[in-house]
Amino acid sequence: MTASSAENSVDSASPLSRLAPLEAILFDVDGTLCDSDPIHYQAYREMLPEIGFNGGVPITEQFYAEYISGKHNEDMAKFFFPDDHQQGLKFTDEKEAMFRRLEKDKLKHVKGLYKLKKWVEDRGLKHAAVTNDPRENAELMISDLSLSDFFDFVILGSECEHGKPFPDAYLKALELLKVSKDHTFIFEDSVSGIKAGVAAAMPVVGLTTGNPEHLLMEAKPAFLIRDFEDPKLWAALGELDRKAATATGAD
Repeated sequence: MTASSAENSVDSASPLSRLAPLEAILFDVDGTLCDSDPIHYQAYREMLPEIGFNGGVPITEQFYAEYISGKHNEDMAKFFFPDDHQQGLKFTDEKEAMFRRLEKDKLKHVKGLYKLKKWVEDRGLKHAAVTNDPRENAELMISDLSLSDFFDFVILGSECEHGKPFPDAYLKALELLKVSKDHTFIFEDSVSGIKAGVAAAMPVVGLTTGNPEHLLMEAKPAFLIRDFEDPKLWAALGELDRKAATATGAD
């Protein structure tokens, strides 16, 4: 799915330009660094009928996007087992184990990821991964993408008081990196994640890798991109570079 050029164009008044000089970029993992949503969807499609959810009828992609994608496992446990939270947690643990089995040899990075990685490194920016994933999943995906040495920190929603859509994990990332929210932005692919970033008072660039554009826009991202090669993203990054160069020249 592609982002609408009419609704999400980036011009000289880029919503990121006010962040100059940029200090840091924060990245979600699932669906942002890699196209992992189809693997999660497959796991849920196989497992939910086994517990009789939806009368045993497999869920649709639309249902997955609206009610599951980006949500914390604590919330999903309550959603699927409202009267037995422990059984719900057991189910989500088993689902994550299935994801890890299915993930082998299937995980693909989002286009332009390594170009963006080089841009970040060339400018000496700080960076962290912020995710609702279990640590085992997050570290597996980051390792498979050859990014284990890239991230300064991996912050989990489960290790904060509240996971996404609450801002706690993103606020913790700012604290650990010792950077300002006024000079940091976020990449996210889910409604839950975008809401978390917006609640943390940072601009969020949304990726349309796995969720419907209209749902993402309701969460109020700065703008949407197809992937990390999207011209809208590089126009915004170019504007940041120009602003930083102007500031340096004025010193």
